[in-house]
Amino acid sequence: MRFTSEQRLDDGVLEREFTLGEIPGILWTPASASASAPAPLILLGHPGGQRKMYPRLVGRARHSAEDGFAAATIELPGSGDRPRSAAAEQARADLRRALQAGESVDDEIVDRLVLPLVEKAVPEWQAVLDALLSLPEIGGPVGYSGGVIAIGVRLAVVEPRISAAILFAGSFVPRTTFEEARQVTIPLHVLLQWDDEGNDRQAALDLFDAFGSKEKTLHANMGGHTGVPQFEGDASARFLTRHLR
Repeated sequence: MRFTSEQRLDDGVLEREFTLGEIPGILWTPASASASAPAPLILLGHPGGQRKMYPRLVGRARHSAEDGFAAATIELPGSGDRPRSAAAEQARADLRRALQAGESVDDEIVDRLVLPLVEKAVPEWQAVLDALLSLPEIGGPVGYSGGVIAIGVRLAVVEPRISAAILFAGSFVPRTTFEEARQVTIPLHVLLQWDDEGNDRQAALDLFDAFGSKEKTLHANMGGHTGVPQFEGDASARFLTRHLR
């Protein structure tokens, strides 16, 4: 891991951009983090486009720092300045065409768009997690929050270092993700916007039902994709504090 920039935000949070091979990312650590008192870590997922998403990501990171957590994010494969995949671009175009025509999005398009992303992004998250946990000021346990839900589900299944996850039900879900959901056993906090025009509400409810976790909570609110109420941030923070402290 190579740090490429560093700045101290006005609340004392240290923000460092990094690269790990071809993977760019950002790490935020609270002022309280040190080798003698390493901070628990939250992996911040997002739908891609790290620069565009930065205002929301840094807001989430600073909120986490208030509770003593470090936070990190990475750019997804094929997003931001990373090389594009012709197959993913074609799947994205097919998706847009179906949505604009008012047609249902079939499983084949979703699989072509999401499954290759999951296959690439999850090992990258794991490699970054290896590097982050080698830093003296970062320690476990680890939580995951947000982003493409299929990535979060796969990480919850294959990565034993993740102790709890917050999942956003706002992205398309391949059928295989429902099968993987039955293998998830960590505590889950799932957010669903009831009127999200780009989300299949019933699929989100079916996925929640499929999770094998003994502790799983669904927070459903009225409103569209970007209308998550402010108080949900507080509820998410309490969830992570409960499981990472």
